[in-house]
Amino acid sequence: MSVRQFYSQIFGHSARIVPYRATKQLLFLILLVGSIGCREDVDKSQLAYYEGPYRTSFEIELLHSDSAIVRTKLMADKQLEFKNGDAEFPEGIVIHFFDKEGELSTTIRADRGYFDRKSNIYRGEGDVQVHNLVKEQKLNSEELFWDKTKKKIYTEKFVTVEEPDRIIKGTGMEADEGFNEYKFTKVTGEIDNVL
Repeated sequence: MSVRQFYSQIFGHSARIVPYRATKQLLFLILLVGSIGCREDVDKSQLAYYEGPYRTSFEIELLHSDSAIVRTKLMADKQLEFKNGDAEFPEGIVIHFFDKEGELSTTIRADRGYFDRKSNIYRGEGDVQVHNLVKEQKLNSEELFWDKTKKKIYTEKFVTVEEPDRIIKGTGMEADEGFNEYKFTKVTGEIDNVL
């Protein structure tokens, strides 16, 4: 049984077969009209540009060495990296500084940390603590910057420095990255440590 005969039995009249080429052209025309007719113009200024982190790392450890001796060690439970090179450490940051012999000399701890790639500066926020293990000096502040290029730490916020024989309080402070020597912008109090 041919297709024509089959069609006439089902529909009761004879079928006119459309050539394959005409069917293909008709289908293309329907698709073309449908895609043009249903198209909406999209205002590209309203499309959101994703500026969030593109990579998340867990339990990171970054080492910086010079002449085969580790100079700094940065540790964080979580690091968010952004396309512009900036980084965020939302669960805290710890930085260890090592002396010329490779011995641990100073530590910095902060509740949250940020790295600005353009300026090459780290910023710690929250409960920020610096501890010089050699001089037994401690610093507490709510914000602290570490300039890797200039090898300095500084803040404009309130600072408490605890030495073995005294406690100094002030606003604004600058020190070398090892917290060996420091200077206050404004000293607000000094207490002899009797303990």
